[in-house]
Order: sequence, then structure tokens, then C-alpha cells
Amino acid sequence: MDSQYVPCPKCSSDNVQLAKFTWWGGALGPRVLTHVKCQACGNKYNGKTGGDNTAGILIYTVVAGIFAFVLMFVVFFFLARF
Repeated sequence: MDSQYVPCPKCSSDNVQLAKFTWWGGALGPRVLTHVKCQACGNKYNGKTGGDNTAGILIYTVVAGIFAFVLMFVVFFFLARF
């Protein structure tokens, strides 16, 4: 049990754990969004607010995708010059 997170909004259990890795955010995304999973019912939500993380996940993946695209563009641009 980890009392630093709000109880599960679905079953009211306080047995929640921060997600270590997700398909959408790797190891960093869950920490940025405080994405927790209830150990009792499996519900996943924002551990600070108890709300849904869908909008945050969408924003996180779009920003990460844009960052990756810009990084690849810069790397290929500089590699093409040599």
C-alpha cells in the first residue's frame, strides 16, 4: 500500500502502485502523469487526482512523437552534410 496516492475511484482501495512501464510512455510516461494501477481491481488512473489519464496520455504521446521526429530530422540533416 502506498498512501501517497489517492484511493481507487472504482473500488476505493488504497492498495495502488505506480506503473513502472507502459506501451505509451515507456518508463518515463507513468512517472510524469503519476499513472497508478489499483492492485485490487486493476483500474488505472491518475494517482494525484483520481481522474482519468486519457487526455494526458494523448498529449504525452503527441509531444513525444513530435520530439522524436524533430530529433531524427536534425540527425539526418547533419549526417547528410558530411
